[in-house]
Amino acid sequence: MNVKSAAVCRFFLLGLGFLISSQSVAEVGDYACGSLTMPEGPYDYRVGHYRMAQVEGHHLSPDVVNLVKGQTSTIGGDLDFVLRYFPNHHVALSSMLRLGEKEKRSTPMGAKYSVECYFKRALTFRPDDGVVRTIYASYLYKAGKNAEALDQLNRAVQSGEDSPNTNYNIGLVYFDLKDYEKALLFAHRAYGSGFPLPGLRNKLKKVGKWQEPAARGDSGGGLVASPEN
Repeated sequence: MNVKSAAVCRFFLLGLGFLISSQSVAEVGDYACGSLTMPEGPYDYRVGHYRMAQVEGHHLSPDVVNLVKGQTSTIGGDLDFVLRYFPNHHVALSSMLRLGEKEKRSTPMGAKYSVECYFKRALTFRPDDGVVRTIYASYLYKAGKNAEALDQLNRAVQSGEDSPNTNYNIGLVYFDLKDYEKALLFAHRAYGSGFPLPGLRNKLKKVGKWQEPAARGDSGGGLVASPEN
């Protein structure tokens, strides 16, 4: 290889290295989950966009949301279309999670990515979306990944997502980790805010760890898609 060819080769390798490092910023950390780059979009579900009505109208009918049948192709294909334009679309993410459970497949039929990839894509796109983190935590909890689920729930709370659902699910995870003191604290917060399901309370009662809020001076205070009912 002559001097000129060697210089060209070095320039090419340096350019390739720059391209790879640039892609690592623009794309999802896990390359298997694909790039978020599109000719148009993606858009933040929380903010809304004029395309939302069009995308939902063609791909997110009640039958798709309720996992009855697809609107333009398969249910998974329609949900994938929505999640490419709006990666953090809360309803579509919840439906994709339930579709994976229904089909017992990590990648639902018609979907381009695994269920977990859709959560990774959403959080890469908008890491401050606490609702996405609560839905993802439900997925992790059901997969037996309690520590990861708790991490997502805590991050959701830090981002301002302090709903009864989130507190309930945090309590469930703490219960499974046998940290009953914290499980009780978050149970009181959830029930004090009107959370309706008795599952966490019943769990605590069964192990003799339930106390009424008045006995501790705790008051109300959030996630569900819970495996509890």
